[in-house]
Amino acid sequence: QVQLVESGGGLVEAGGSLRLSCAASGSILNINFMAWYRQPPGKQRELVAAINSGGSTNYANSVKGRFTISRDNAKNTVYLQMISLKPEDTAVYYCKAGVLKASWGQGTQVTVSS
Repeated sequence: QVQLVESGGGLVEAGGSLRLSCAASGSILNINFMAWYRQPPGKQRELVAAINSGGSTNYANSVKGRFTISRDNAKNTVYLQMISLKPEDTAVYYCKAGVLKASWGQGTQVTVSS
């Protein structure tokens, strides 16, 4: 299992942008499923975006057209580019690697002010 460290969170005004990074301690080349989840205050964790080793992606309906997930296997890093941010995007964002024996990062806070 790899260890994951998220970064790039912060406070931004509505309509702004952020790019989150998820750096893995080892190679992600053979990890098919990489994803970003988020947990809004008082709510359950939810899938935001996922990418497989072939580059196929899927997104939650609430973020389609605004968020883009990508991976750089050479840098062992997964990114989440977020634009047109809304207050309802406020959450702790987590990176996940794998499915059955998944690794999770510690999370990074994203706060969008109205």
